[in-house]
Amino acid sequence: MVRRIFRIFLILLIVFPLWCTTRIWWTGTHARAEQSDAIVVLGAAQFDGRPSAVLEARLQQALKVYQAHYSARIITVGAGAPGDHTTEADSSKRWLKSAGIPAGSIAALPQGRDTLQSIQAIQRYSEENRVRSVLIVTDPWHCLRAETMARDHGLKASCAPTKIGSTNGSIRYLIRETGAYLTYVTLGRVGIHLSDRGSSVAL
Repeated sequence: MVRRIFRIFLILLIVFPLWCTTRIWWTGTHARAEQSDAIVVLGAAQFDGRPSAVLEARLQQALKVYQAHYSARIITVGAGAPGDHTTEADSSKRWLKSAGIPAGSIAALPQGRDTLQSIQAIQRYSEENRVRSVLIVTDPWHCLRAETMARDHGLKASCAPTKIGSTNGSIRYLIRETGAYLTYVTLGRVGIHLSDRGSSVAL
């Protein structure tokens, strides 16, 4: 009996993470953008106002979906690291303005040092500005967790994953995101904040 329980536990320990990895991969490779009240650009590292390669890839994708008329409003989100002179949200807004998007179409939320905090900032903004659906722009392997968090906070969510960037297709990133997603669905929904800033990559 004990051996049977141990075997079942061992199978679950292997199968559930593999199932999560498959879901993360599937969502990232089959994501479909939907018309939404706002496009959300999740933050990643910036260097004194200059977006990192990861953040710039997200901004380029946000520009594309904006120009394709998925939404007339963009929300940039992300705080600054200690010692920064600007924030991820403000750096993103400046980049989008320089690309020709009117300043009035962009709301910068300089809050959030991880995905959960960023989604919470978006929820607060959404409640005050009648935003019910969001099109999240982030890296492919990040789509599932970001969408899940947004839905848990009462938002209808879809994802427009980046097409280029150092994280795209990365097995290491996929494994890290599996761990982060598992932590969120098992513990995060009861208040665990995941620290997901690593060098220039935001999970």
